[in-house]
Amino acid sequence: MNKPRQVRVKRAYDSSARKVASEATQRRILEVSRRLFSRGGIDAVTIAGIAAQADVAPSTVYALFGSKAGILRALMLRAMFNADYDAIVRRLREVQDPVQQLRLTASIARAIYEGESKEIGLLRGASAFSPELKKLEREFEDRRFDLQLERLTALFGRGLNRPGINLQEARDVMWTLTSRDTFRMLVTERRWTAERYEAWLGQTLVEALAKP
Repeated sequence: MNKPRQVRVKRAYDSSARKVASEATQRRILEVSRRLFSRGGIDAVTIAGIAAQADVAPSTVYALFGSKAGILRALMLRAMFNADYDAIVRRLREVQDPVQQLRLTASIARAIYEGESKEIGLLRGASAFSPELKKLEREFEDRRFDLQLERLTALFGRGLNRPGINLQEARDVMWTLTSRDTFRMLVTERRWTAERYEAWLGQTLVEALAKP
């Protein structure tokens, strides 16, 4: 009599543990990189040095981030587009009034630059002349310029823009007023509070771009 054939049932692969481990490794690499970049500057740090401090193989760093520029990009994304930024963007999506959206633009700028100053301020100081940093800063500036277009298009579409200014000029004005340099000069150099900066910027954007 033939024995019943045993069928092996493959367990569904649970990738959750591996995902958690990978995320923990990424965080460790980013923290080590931030510390090393802040101490010696981006250009002086190597992937091998990061890997040794993070207790991983260099191939793991390359697999997760691709390059040193990839690590720097991840650090900048984490610092600039943080939880505060996400919360304000959610508020922005609920607001229908284009003028109020201008005011919220000031809150977005504050969230970005406060997070950046806290997370990678030392890194920027140590790497001020790094070509890698300059290249990524240009990339993020272009992104910031593009993200602001929707708010200004809504303002002009409703006829709420200040007379005598066209859309391109309005984009230039908003991009300039919300720049990192403005935050640095007022908050870092002149010791304004972040709250005062945000209130001033919101009112200035409305006065410069919206119909009186």
